[in-house]
This record gives sequence, structure tokens and C-alpha cells, in this order.
Amino acid sequence: MEDYLQGCRVALQESRPIHVVLGNEACDLDSMVSALALAFYLAKKTHIPESLLIFRDEIDLHALQQAGQLTLILVDHHVLPKSDAALEEAVAEVLDHRPIDQKHCPPCHVSVELVGSCATLVAERILQGAPEILDRQTAALLHGTIILDCVNMDPKIGKATLKDNQYVENLEALFPNLPKRNDIFDSLQKAKFDVSGLTTEQMLRKDQKTVSRQGTKVAISAIYMDLEAFLQRSGLIADLHAFCQAHSYDALVAMTIFFNTCNEPVRQLAVFCPHTALRVTVCGVLERSHSPSLKLTPAPSIHPNLQAYLQGNTQVSRKKLLPLLQEALSAYFDSTNIPSGQPETEGVSREQVDKELDRAGNSLIPGLSQDEEEPPLPPTPMNSLVDECPLDQGLPKFSAEVIFEKCSQISLSESTTASRSKK
Repeated sequence: MEDYLQGCRVALQESRPIHVVLGNEACDLDSMVSALALAFYLAKKTHIPESLLIFRDEIDLHALQQAGQLTLILVDHHVLPKSDAALEEAVAEVLDHRPIDQKHCPPCHVSVELVGSCATLVAERILQGAPEILDRQTAALLHGTIILDCVNMDPKIGKATLKDNQYVENLEALFPNLPKRNDIFDSLQKAKFDVSGLTTEQMLRKDQKTVSRQGTKVAISAIYMDLEAFLQRSGLIADLHAFCQAHSYDALVAMTIFFNTCNEPVRQLAVFCPHTALRVTVCGVLERSHSPSLKLTPAPSIHPNLQAYLQGNTQVSRKKLLPLLQEALSAYFDSTNIPSGQPETEGVSREQVDKELDRAGNSLIPGLSQDEEEPPLPPTPMNSLVDECPLDQGLPKFSAEVIFEKCSQISLSESTTASRSKK
């Protein structure tokens, strides 16, 4: 694969058509590995230094499109951000594992299957199409990504499908010396949850999605630490205010996730919103939701503009929360009848909001937006090393190279142990 990636950099200097496999803007492990492995498979070529990786801000896709030299394959997403809308004509294929948005999906061949990890679908494509090109390094990337995404294939968590389990087992059968599942999961999980050195702004942007309607925007961020510890950060409320003002967010929902001493996931929620009516509406929708039920228990609040909760149903992730936030925005506008962009802070009773929530719950289809200007499940905003990203100065103690190196170190350690045992 190293030879292949070196060739990619050379290709960028040449004036010829370029076939790009593009992961989503979050550049999480699933998106990154899916893009690398699928591109490798499509090129039929055979340790990946970080310096060889090509990021979105290093290539002018729009210039290539205008020159008629671009073909795109989207992995781990199927809705291009508005800034890339002009690239839709270049999209030749989509490979994704989330519910399809029919209104915004490119008009091309779309392969969507609701598995736990997009890397599972890439592994399937390779093993069915050209298994001979699969080397141990690529297999280790796919194997580790599926295990991380599916929470170590734990049936109690419910993220792993039969196909996810099948391809983890297939990869292990082909490469018996792959790292043990527990070892690779613990190593990657530790790297994923390492937020040491990050500012509050960086933590919020690191893994974030946004929903909007009529100019009102709500951000939802994943925070990889205990909510109590997050709320005790110095200057937190001022940081939350600054974050919302800087990005024109009217409300912010932080979903914290960590693992307790029994290695069980714990999820918590915090809703920050200076606008009383909007905050009451969002909290009401989340508290009253039955499909899915979050099983929320209010927690002590440190500020009147912030409501905290313990989330009893740990299987409700941010993706499942997005349709509820769209519903909350619809209920908010129905209950206040205020012009777009004009914040309302007083004068709306909880009883009035509750009536509108009941009506909205009966009239809205979960996951669908009534706003034609915005997709119901918008793509994750920029939070990889791209333009206008607060992490442009580098990710503290965490990079793609670190992950690859951890996989290699685990494998090397096991190989050495096995060799000594034979002796």
C-alpha cells in the first residue's frame, strides 16, 4: 500500500484524470480506513506513514472537476456538503452504512447497507472482488476499524450485525496473527477517548454534527469524558457562549460517552441554549421521546441556560438523536410563530410548548425535515485537518500514524510472544 500511496502523490502533480475515493469530513477511523482500503482495492496495488496520506485540503477537487478530470466515490457518507455541491456530477458511486436521504443522494450507483461499520462493506467488496490483493496491513486496518465501530462486537451493545461479525471472522481466518480483539479494541478505544490537551472548542468540534431550520441551528457534539468532569472545566459556560456565537449556533447539545469500571458504556446529555423557549422545546422533545426512548433523568445544573441529563438508554447515539432535534426545531417554530432569525427568550409557557410537541409528534415522520433547504441528516462539519478547523495545529497525542503504529506494535508483540513459546 505504501507504493500505491506514493504513486497517488505523484499522480496529483500530473495533468490527467483523477479517481478520488472521498471519506466524510469527520475523517474518523471508519471513514479514513474505508477510503484507503477501497482506493487500494480499485487500483489493484499492494505500514502507512502519515506523510503519505492525502487530505481534503491538499487537493483542489473543484479545479479537477472544472477540467473534466475528476471521478468521485463517496464512502461512509452520501450527502455532499453545500460547499461541494458542484461536485455531485463527478460522483460515480456511493458506499455507505447509514439510512439513505433520497432527496439529497447523488444520482449514481448507491450501495447502502445498515451495518455497524462502513469498513465491513469495503472488506466485503475486496474479499468478493479480488481477495488476492488483501495484505495483512490492509486487513489489520479493516479488522480494527470494524471492531472499534462495533464496540468489540458486544451483542449487548447491539451495533454489530451478522455481516460485521462475518467479515471480522473472515479476516481473522485469512490472517490468524491479527491482533486479538480485546487488545486492538482497548488500544484504539484509549486513543479515541484521549482528549488530553484539547480546549473546549476543540472537543466540541472534534466530532460534531449540525441540524438547522429557517436559519436556526443546533449543534450536537460527542464528548469523550464523564459529563460531571466536562461541566467542571474552568470557564466552561463562557466557552460554550463563545463557541455558539462564533459559529452562529442557537443551541448546543453535548452527548458525553465513556466506559465505566465494568467496561459498560455510559451516555449523558447536556443542552446549552440561552434562548428559553428553544431550550424548553429541545429538552421537552428529548424527555418525551418514545421512538427512541432516551430514558433521561435530569441531573443538577450548573447554570440556568444549561440542562444536564443521565441517559438510561445507552443505545441511542447522536445519529438517532438528529431526527429528534429536527422535530424540536419544527415544534419550536410552530409554538412561537416568530420570524426566522429572531431569538425568543421569554413569554412561552411549558404547557404551550407541550401542546405543540404532541402535534409535532403526530405530524412529523422521524428523520425527515420539513425544511427543503437543509438535508435532515447533514454531513458532519469540518473537523479533520482542513480549512478553518481549530485542530489545524495538530491533534494532541492522536493521529492516523499513531493508530497504525499501535496495530503494528500489538501484532509484533504477539508474534514475538508466539515465537518464544515455540522455542
